[in-house]
Amino acid sequence: MMYEQSVFNVPVHTTIYQKTMLEIHVRKLAGVVSAYINDSGCMTVRSRGIVSRKIVGSLIQEFTASEQLVSKQLPKKKAEKSAVSIYRRDAITAGLGLVGLQLLRMYSPTAFKSLYIARSAFTLFVARNFIRDGIGGVIKERQLNADTLTTTAVIASVIAGKPESSLTLLMLANAAEMLTTYTAEKARNHISDMLRLDQPHAWKIEEDGHERKVAVESLQPGDRICVHLGEKICVDGRVKSGAAAIDQSSITGEYVPVEKSNGDYVYAGTVVKNGFLEIIVEKVGDATALARIVHMVEDAQSRRAPVQNFADQMATKLVPISFIAAGLVYGLTKDWQRVLNILFIDYSCGLKLSTATAISAAIGRAAKRGVLIKGGNYVESLGSIDTVVLDKTGTITVGTPKVVLIEPAKGILDKELVLLAAAAEYHSAHPLASAILDYVAEQGWEVPNHTSSETIIAKGIKANVPDSEEITGGEILVGSIPFMRENHVECQISVERGQTYADCGYNVVYVARNGIFLGMLVINDPVRPNMKKTINRLRRNGIDEIVMITGDSKNVAQHVAGTLDIDSYHAEVLPADKALLVSKLQRNSHVMMIGDGINDAPALAFADVGVAMGGRRTDIAVESAAITINSEDPLILPEMIDLGQRTMKIVQQNFTTTIAINTAAMLLGAIGRTSPMVSALIHNAATIGVVLNSARILLMEKKK
Repeated sequence: MMYEQSVFNVPVHTTIYQKTMLEIHVRKLAGVVSAYINDSGCMTVRSRGIVSRKIVGSLIQEFTASEQLVSKQLPKKKAEKSAVSIYRRDAITAGLGLVGLQLLRMYSPTAFKSLYIARSAFTLFVARNFIRDGIGGVIKERQLNADTLTTTAVIASVIAGKPESSLTLLMLANAAEMLTTYTAEKARNHISDMLRLDQPHAWKIEEDGHERKVAVESLQPGDRICVHLGEKICVDGRVKSGAAAIDQSSITGEYVPVEKSNGDYVYAGTVVKNGFLEIIVEKVGDATALARIVHMVEDAQSRRAPVQNFADQMATKLVPISFIAAGLVYGLTKDWQRVLNILFIDYSCGLKLSTATAISAAIGRAAKRGVLIKGGNYVESLGSIDTVVLDKTGTITVGTPKVVLIEPAKGILDKELVLLAAAAEYHSAHPLASAILDYVAEQGWEVPNHTSSETIIAKGIKANVPDSEEITGGEILVGSIPFMRENHVECQISVERGQTYADCGYNVVYVARNGIFLGMLVINDPVRPNMKKTINRLRRNGIDEIVMITGDSKNVAQHVAGTLDIDSYHAEVLPADKALLVSKLQRNSHVMMIGDGINDAPALAFADVGVAMGGRRTDIAVESAAITINSEDPLILPEMIDLGQRTMKIVQQNFTTTIAINTAAMLLGAIGRTSPMVSALIHNAATIGVVLNSARILLMEKKK
């Protein structure tokens, strides 16, 4: 499928945070596959059909105004804190009022009865927020809601001459709202708290070499800083000197510290566990990978899952049932006590709050493992995946060819064979040449010089290598078997063995000196560690079919698929055909596609859940994917599917529990076996219970 591509200019003063938020909101537009802003300030939007330039233009205007962004973000947190304090204050007020009135009734019944108007006014005051929202919902939205039900219960208690009975409901309702708001907010902010930089100062290295403590905000790209044992790195940058073990769990989710030394890249938010580093600053503040992850995770919380919409709709539909039941009970019994029992029961709080908390907690849990889920809708989709499609190069395999076998001719040493090949290939940009040179570097050997070299395209290299202390030089040939034959090099036995390796998907490089065969090097892009275990775990998680897609030859694909016991494979697939294959699989399945390259982007966008995996993934793959995995460990794939499945099971548990407990309480109230206080207690205890059940997703241990 062809995509329309549009380019939009973004103002120069736009911050990284604003760019991130703009990209996220443009990607939400119907038909948009990806949106990415490059360093020059141009936003490229790829879409199915032509995207409205007017709509995108309005988004650019909205999200490049710094004062608007501040107003969007900061008041939200203040409002959440004030909501908790209001619920706490009203719960305490209702509780103290209830105790005071009960004591008054015990010690002075006459005074208690004479204060009916005062008792009613006090109850209505405590219920003011519920009354406002309940009546407002009816007027503005023209439908009944949970607050309408509470308002009716309060008014009914006043009419029945027992306004203080509503204080029990109001006290517990406010306490429940306070606890659920607090719990839900803790779940939503879990990842932000974990990733918070919390490092106000850094040690800047001045021109004279002295260290000076400065504010992180004052650092600029190009500055040098040093990070000591136990300190948190506060910038993205490259190591200039030193060596250290770095805990990168906040970025990649991997808890084993990684060794970093000269030339390696380090990220803000990671911690020096051992050693010392001098770092050249490249990115600070909102430009760092850490800040980008935090902003995207925070925005992901706002993308609702379909199950959340279902919970809201179901809760709305259940509210009238309480009114109907209360009307029937009053018509049959004329007992206001039983009516209040019914009105004090509400389904919607448990359904709405527990579902939102579960989705939010799942996103936070994933981010703790270095996985960015771009919305709650993808958490729900993870729970229904039954087919997994894997790209081969860079996903199943490491993506970097390596020398896996050295077979020298009789009388030739391994080192001599490799060094001669490396000398000839020293200036080649071919991936196989890189594999040979990487092997030499790993061994700590020095590559010999060559005096001349000639590349014969698609065949090999011819070079003249002088003698040295370690090797005997000459005219060196490195390349394919046809190249050897053209130069009259006899290597029949090795050709047969080499063909065996080639049939298994390996690359074979032959080496000769002065027309005499020296041996061969077998090179392969190795399968990622733990990939076989990953596939086994996917099957245990209920994945019915695992498919591999690759542009490599059929022999290579067949060997890899057979080694990993993959159900089926598609070889020699063009980039444009990957999306077509995913679409075909979607006819009867829910498909997850995992890739890392530009050619995977359309397929990632088409899949029910697209996953961009690994540190070498491209920006366009990240933009097209629903989930981004920073780690190179493939075992995170089944872990995320398991997370989606367990989250949806918890949501189902909460639905069943909420409906069952509240229905039982309503029936007991209708036959007069409970009091309004007990009904309120049961209802709010159930609400708190299901919210806490959702929040435990944050504490789940990963399956072994």
